Amino acid sequence: MLDLILLEAHEAELRALLATSDGAEAAAYLLLGAAEIGADPWSGERRRRLVSHRVMPVPEEDKVSASDVHVTWSTRSFVRLLKVAEAEGLTLAVVHTHPGSHAFFSDQDDTNEADLLGIVGNRSGDGHSFASLVLGGDGSACARLWTTPHAADPCDRVMVAGRSIHFHGRSGDDGGDVLDRQARLFGPTFNGTVRGMRVGIVGCGGTGSPTAMLLARLGVGHLLLIDDDVVEASNLNRIHGARRSDADGGVPKVDVLAREIDAAGLGVAVATFRGWVGDERARDALRSCDVVFGCTDDHDGRLFLNRIAYFYGIPVIDMGLRMVPAREGRPYEMAGRVTVVGPGAPCLMCRGLIDPRRAMEEALRRTDPAAYEARKAEAYVLGGGDPAPAVVTFTTETACMAVNELLQGLTGFRGEGGMRTGRQRRFDAVEDRSTTCTPRAGCEMCGGTDVWGLGDVRPFLRRVG
Repeated sequence: MLDLILLEAHEAELRALLATSDGAEAAAYLLLGAAEIGADPWSGERRRRLVSHRVMPVPEEDKVSASDVHVTWSTRSFVRLLKVAEAEGLTLAVVHTHPGSHAFFSDQDDTNEADLLGIVGNRSGDGHSFASLVLGGDGSACARLWTTPHAADPCDRVMVAGRSIHFHGRSGDDGGDVLDRQARLFGPTFNGTVRGMRVGIVGCGGTGSPTAMLLARLGVGHLLLIDDDVVEASNLNRIHGARRSDADGGVPKVDVLAREIDAAGLGVAVATFRGWVGDERARDALRSCDVVFGCTDDHDGRLFLNRIAYFYGIPVIDMGLRMVPAREGRPYEMAGRVTVVGPGAPCLMCRGLIDPRRAMEEALRRTDPAAYEARKAEAYVLGGGDPAPAVVTFTTETACMAVNELLQGLTGFRGEGGMRTGRQRRFDAVEDRSTTCTPRAGCEMCGGTDVWGLGDVRPFLRRVG
């Protein structure tokens, strides 16, 4: 199993770099990070995901000739970039265009790229690889990975990820009569797109449970549910599908949602993980997702997902609510928030949506409860406080906002520009507004591009501790 995430910013950079006035083919390089997934959560199979990290032009002095059916250049820059890729733990990719057609690999591509693999083997030895990407003039894309001189491994899909989300390559089935009504709105290819998607939901409570149910009924083919909690009586006012017997029996929230989705008989494959999102055992599952919904009020969990979005190019659609009761002289304050993070968008830290101190305290409580209680007794931690208000209509409406943002990314039903990176809805004032911010100078996630698409590194996500 092999796929490629091409960051939207990198696709735009490549298409601008490779555009030619005479319609000739052109070429460039990409350096790719990777996610080496030991077991896909739905199939159990090993898989590799490549992620675009950095675009590199072919030097002018290396260009030899080009026409509408070919492009050639010296391999000097290829050899030089092989050294860079090896030193940085990345994979080198060659990119070329088919300006007058769709993306495909020609017989000449097969011959030339097999020769390039010979250069890789001569320099680095057997077992090393390089990738190849073709961009079609019609907006299409295809990719493959060369590991042996006899044949290349095709990418099942190329996902272009950013404020808009596009898939090239394999899709799912059309969902039949069950999904016919939405195909009438979004077109005949929409259902196959969502059926082929893998979507994670972190937090299965007030916003996570309706998110899961909405995605299942949209026809998303593969859902991942992550949560560490069990159903309690106080959850029954907002967790979709939860029953009194679940609260009495302390049934895990992920199991409740999996049961309800399975009972609906919609053909959705559900994988579950009961635990904290940053648990090492959840890494394969998270890195297998195309999109992740953040439905948790855990600051350390948000901090973790924030890094996942940039290192792996996986859009994270985070949501939250603020509910303040009315008091004498002060009206209700009721708002839902949806924030899209990933390369090209401000991160949750720069937006002020993560409290580093709270994240540190949550990590201490999870890893060393005794030390946490001791520090709490000494007033070094903030403490829990009263439970926040929660009403099912508002938690569900926030989930609808988030899922509709994904639909905007897939279909553009609101117009061009893709998903809004920040959206807030005031339930009390009945108003919506967009929000944004300027990245902080020196922010590792959104202030530069060094970690975008970097993929697997040690320590994981460069997290220490």
